[in-house]
Amino acid sequence: MTTPGKLYIVATPIGNLEDITLRALRILKEVSLIAAEDTRRTRILLNHYDIQTPLTSLYEQNEALKSASLLLRLKEGKSVACVTDAGTPAISDPGYLLIRRAIDAGIDVIPIPGVSALITALCAAGLPTDHFVFHGFLPAKTAKRKTVIQALAEDTRTQVFYESPRRLRATLCALKEILGSRHIVVARELTKLHEEFIRGDLHDVLSALDERDIKGEVTLIVRGYQAQPIINIRQAISECYDKFSAEKGLSKRDLVDRIARELDLSRKIVYETVHQGNTEE
Repeated sequence: MTTPGKLYIVATPIGNLEDITLRALRILKEVSLIAAEDTRRTRILLNHYDIQTPLTSLYEQNEALKSASLLLRLKEGKSVACVTDAGTPAISDPGYLLIRRAIDAGIDVIPIPGVSALITALCAAGLPTDHFVFHGFLPAKTAKRKTVIQALAEDTRTQVFYESPRRLRATLCALKEILGSRHIVVARELTKLHEEFIRGDLHDVLSALDERDIKGEVTLIVRGYQAQPIINIRQAISECYDKFSAEKGLSKRDLVDRIARELDLSRKIVYETVHQGNTEE
C-alpha cells in the first residue's frame, strides 16, 4: 500500500524576499509539486532562491476542481506545498478547501510558519494585542460594510481588517460615522521599501490621507470599544456640549462630531445623550 504524501502549507514573503525561513526553502525544494495562487508571482521567489520544483495553479476560482487532482497526487505518495502570492495560505487567501479535503482524506497537513500581514501589522500598531479579532476583507458594498461595522461597535477587542486601497477612504468614513473618534492604524506596503504606519484617531487619519493616492496592500487595525461608567459619559458629554455650544457656526451634527472626537466616543452615544438631554429640558 502506497504511503500518502504530505501537504505542506508554506508561508511566503509579503514583500521582502528575505522574509522566508530556511525550513520553507528546504520544503519548497523537496516537494514534488508547488500549488501556487499565481505561478508567475511564485516563480519570482523560486528563481531568487534557485528552486526548480514544478508549479501548478491553485486560486479561488479553480480550487474546488484543482484540489481533487492534488489529492490524487498526495494519495499516490507525492508531497505538495501550497503557497499564495504573499503570506500564509488560507488567511484571506486560497488554501482552505484543499486543506479541509486533505484532512478528511487522512492526509497529513503540515504548517510551515512564516510571515503574515495580519501579525506583521498588529505587532507594530501600538494597540492592545492580548485580545484581537481578524475579519479579513470588509464587504465591498456600502450597506453590508456598515452593517458589519455596526455589529462591532461595542466589541472591546482590537479589530483587524484587510482592505483594498481604492476602498480605504470609504471604509474609514464608515468607521468614523459609526464608531466616532476611535483610534486606528493604517499599515501599508509592509516589509517593502515604502512601508508606512499611519496612526491616530479616525478624524486625524482621514485628514492625513486627504488627496493622497494610496497604493499597495492595506491592513487596518481599530481599537476596541472602551466602556466607561454611563454617568461619567453623560457628565463629560454635557460639559463638552456646554463648552462647544458657545462657538459660533457649529451645527448640531458638527457639535456631535466634535464631542465624539474630543472624548473618543462613538457618534451614536454622543447623539443619543445630547438628544436625551435636550428632550429632558
